[in-house]
Amino acid sequence: MHTEPYETHGADDPGAAPAATGLALLAAGGWLLTTARPWNKPGHPFALGLEWTASAALLLTGLLLLAHGIRAVHGTPPPPTNPGTEA
Repeated sequence: MHTEPYETHGADDPGAAPAATGLALLAAGGWLLTTARPWNKPGHPFALGLEWTASAALLLTGLLLLAHGIRAVHGTPPPPTNPGTEA
């Protein structure tokens, strides 16, 4: 049985915090979207618009943070730099 991991990422994973924050914002945005259903409760149009705008902002921000975290882990690595060839 192998005890060594297939990939070693080091002590800190650069995509973990943005991805976790993105998932939390997606959950909060989805919860707010389900509580702001105009067909379920009549409400003032301004309040409904504000709730839908806030949920859309949370969902979009969460999606962008999740994509950033995934891209940081699974994206293409930067090209290696040669320390002796500075311009």
